[in-house]
Amino acid sequence: MSKTKTKFICQQCGVETPKWLGKCPGCGAWNSFAEEVETVVKTQGMNSSFLRTKEKPTPIINIESSVEQRVLTDNGELNRVLGGGFVPGSLILVGGDPGIGKSTLLLQTSHSLTKEGRKVLYISGEESIRQTKLRADRLDAVSPNLYVLCETNMEVVEEAIQEVQPDFLVIDSIQTVYHPSVSSAPGTVSQVRECTSHFMRIAKLKNIATVLVGHVTKEGAIAGPRLLEHMVDCVLYFEGERHHTYRVLRAVKNRFGSTNEIGIFEMRETGLAEVSNPSELFLSERPLGVAGSTVVASMEGTRPVLVEIQALVSSTNFPSPRRMATGIDHNRLSLIMAVLEKRVGLFLQSQDAYLNVAGGVKLDEPAVDLAVAISIASSFKEQPTQAYDAVFGEVGLTGEVRGVSRIDQRVKEAQKLGFRRVIMPEKSLKGWTPPKGIEVVGVSTVSEALKAALD
Repeated sequence: MSKTKTKFICQQCGVETPKWLGKCPGCGAWNSFAEEVETVVKTQGMNSSFLRTKEKPTPIINIESSVEQRVLTDNGELNRVLGGGFVPGSLILVGGDPGIGKSTLLLQTSHSLTKEGRKVLYISGEESIRQTKLRADRLDAVSPNLYVLCETNMEVVEEAIQEVQPDFLVIDSIQTVYHPSVSSAPGTVSQVRECTSHFMRIAKLKNIATVLVGHVTKEGAIAGPRLLEHMVDCVLYFEGERHHTYRVLRAVKNRFGSTNEIGIFEMRETGLAEVSNPSELFLSERPLGVAGSTVVASMEGTRPVLVEIQALVSSTNFPSPRRMATGIDHNRLSLIMAVLEKRVGLFLQSQDAYLNVAGGVKLDEPAVDLAVAISIASSFKEQPTQAYDAVFGEVGLTGEVRGVSRIDQRVKEAQKLGFRRVIMPEKSLKGWTPPKGIEVVGVSTVSEALKAALD
């Protein structure tokens, strides 16, 4: 026996209520509830076959350990972000703004896997097979082992998977796929949750590496409930501005690798090309001898990246000065300016401050604090920094410069790009010998760093 009932589900967080609400009590979103019809099936007690499982609990010491055999692609940046390549049977979610290059990246990756004799099934719910063929011709990604299907019905998709038996599966996108047994519209919480669970079972049972493309909201988060990110093994965000040529692939969840790695790509007419030396790309247009410009040696996972930080400090007539930051946390900028005013003596109360990380890169590690402080002081005093200086270090509330990790990789990256001096925490110099050919200046306070960088 079955019966239907009506419920309202928040399309942002998945909260269910028996009636419509203007504001979601779970996430606080307005007008996010949508009406959905649920079919309730009554089971005959605990002896129902639906509740039975064939597997039995096994002591963990009796389970054999095995190393996952990863599948490498021709794209080294993608392999780095994934932790060494695709893991068979893994479920990966890729999100990004419209037109950022998600389909281009996955189509190139599919072609790379077909060159190794693997079958790839590319299912598109937003484009026809002719449109996909046009993109494949432009990217030179045509292969007999690449199968393309334009379908949104989950049952038809399962039949295609059973027929092709692919080694790699791409679903573009998960918000367009629907299951006929669920009465709600495609893209709703119920449909996304049901279809994702089906793809998860397919990936695990058939040992198929599956990639789901997800839409993002205007805030940049993947659309739908957070449950979607909890169900998958890996969540990748494709970031960047459509008006710029480069793209950043960042892992925010990875059960098979690190979540600190990033991949840098450059968008060209023939598709996405990996950038092996991102530091050189970010510093290619750096002005020399300009106040407010400082180069920071940052770490993105296991990779050192040199990025330019630009600051502009100007006087204001308003009682409340503005603090704007692009690429770093806004609260971090306010904290560093308070340290400069209290510990160094810079009068910044009547100054507007604008901070930008050149290239659109987002830096979230504490080692960029010292470069931010030097950039602000340089713009305020109208004194340019040395053109071939690199800076890194964490700034404390008492004005001290704290040590950071992996200083040898940061200094070697700066030396490779032709920098002649590095200003870094003095405490990080202990137990480490600087390489020849580059000067290392250790500082213990922000005042010492400003004196070394601006004098």
